[in-house]
Amino acid sequence: MALALTSGPAVEPVSLAEAKAHLRVDEDAEDDLISALITSARSWVERQYGLALITQGWSFYLDRVPDAGAVALPLAPLQSVESVTFHAGDGGTSELDADGYAYDALSNPARLVFKSVSGGASLRRLNGIEIAYTCGFGDAADDVPAPIRQALLLLIAHWFERREPVPAGGEPPEVPAMVAGLLAPYRQVRL
Repeated sequence: MALALTSGPAVEPVSLAEAKAHLRVDEDAEDDLISALITSARSWVERQYGLALITQGWSFYLDRVPDAGAVALPLAPLQSVESVTFHAGDGGTSELDADGYAYDALSNPARLVFKSVSGGASLRRLNGIEIAYTCGFGDAADDVPAPIRQALLLLIAHWFERREPVPAGGEPPEVPAMVAGLLAPYRQVRL
């Protein structure tokens, strides 16, 4: 299984002005650093919690249809499934009609269920099925839940104040407990 970003977020969930106000920074000298910290904090939260904060396009690749016919999509919240494409071993592709699958955006993780699938034997051996989907809380920063936005601001401040490098092979410093607490309701439970 592989996951590939096809269209990234158009905006960050926290603006430079919001982060600077939270940090109480009035000068412009640190703008590049703060902007990088905003992007890094968003990326860290998305990676750690299996989320897409702002609307993003992704392709999820499978080698074959799972025996149960259901696929858990790795990022939440799911907005829509755009297409399901089969990649043949000879280089050709075919798109599954929307009637051939259903998806459940309310589940966590979201699921796609194949209603009927034919031609599985002719799929290429690696990444033969591509599920293109859109996920995220919405297009604007205000669509992201307030606790997540607050956690981002706290994480940005934590990293801004502690600029020490992580030794090679070492563990990065833990995030503040308040950040983890604000994000806890958004953690996907894996059994």
